[in-house]
Amino acid sequence: MNIKQWQERLAAFAAERDWDQFHSPKNLSSALVVEAAELLEQFQWLTQEGSRAEYLSDKTRSAIEQEIADVGIYLLRLCDILDVDLEGAIEKKLEINAEKYPVELAKGNAVKYSDR
Repeated sequence: MNIKQWQERLAAFAAERDWDQFHSPKNLSSALVVEAAELLEQFQWLTQEGSRAEYLSDKTRSAIEQEIADVGIYLLRLCDILDVDLEGAIEKKLEINAEKYPVELAKGNAVKYSDR
């Protein structure tokens, strides 16, 4: 299923429940942040190594998948409500980041090259 199909499915889900009245950009953005925090909570006390997929319990992995889905749902809904082409926005941002972080200056380093 492509992004547009997911957006249509989510819009229908919301419409069936009369939730469009609550799906303002502000509310969807707030919900997105809350769900992202709930995703982060799953990793809160794990070490860097322990947060890798091969070390996660089935229960934790399931909770992470659900939180990732929530983040995705709210992001797709927000894009739909604001008429943002998510694929186009990602493409533009990758182009900006490619200029902002040239490989020869950024490769293998987590510190922004201009801050070194």
